[in-house]
Amino acid sequence: MLSIQKLIPQGKGLARVLLQRATTIELDWDVRQKSRFAATDSQGRELAIFLPRGQAVRGGDVLIAEDGSMVRVIAAPQKVLYITTCAEHGSAFDLMRAAYHLGNRHVPIELQPDHLKIEPDHVLADMLRSMHLTVVAVDMAFEPEGGAYGGHVTNDGHSHHAHGKAHDHDHAHNHDHGHVHGPGCNHAH
Repeated sequence: MLSIQKLIPQGKGLARVLLQRATTIELDWDVRQKSRFAATDSQGRELAIFLPRGQAVRGGDVLIAEDGSMVRVIAAPQKVLYITTCAEHGSAFDLMRAAYHLGNRHVPIELQPDHLKIEPDHVLADMLRSMHLTVVAVDMAFEPEGGAYGGHVTNDGHSHHAHGKAHDHDHAHNHDHGHVHGPGCNHAH
């Protein structure tokens, strides 16, 4: 088993020809958010990845093996909820509002200018539909935000961040996942 303990974010600084020669591994977010995992690359080599605790692996990152070989990471398609504004009467503000409510629930979320993506959750899907958003289950790569302050999501799902000074504060939050009505955007205003 080949050990890997180094990651170059997005292969920054590496020549294109080197990246093209690298083997690949295709991993979903559940694996990429872990700092220690096993994988098999495109040449069939067994890999043992040991990165600093809390370091997530992103699609496009390059792992450097103990023998100097490179392994390019590909974000594998996985089941996600693809969230967009209602085509009839939605606005970008609707997506901002949805991102606020999802963030308030500490949900890993991928933010894009015209859509959001989250992991499947029927209660959250109903909540988003009640906010007049279109929610569709699809298979796509998932690259959630890493958090402000250079934070990361740990294997236990908690977000940690540094403020530069010690402090004590409450991290309590509301888990009310109520919803008003079901799927679709067929509603009166």
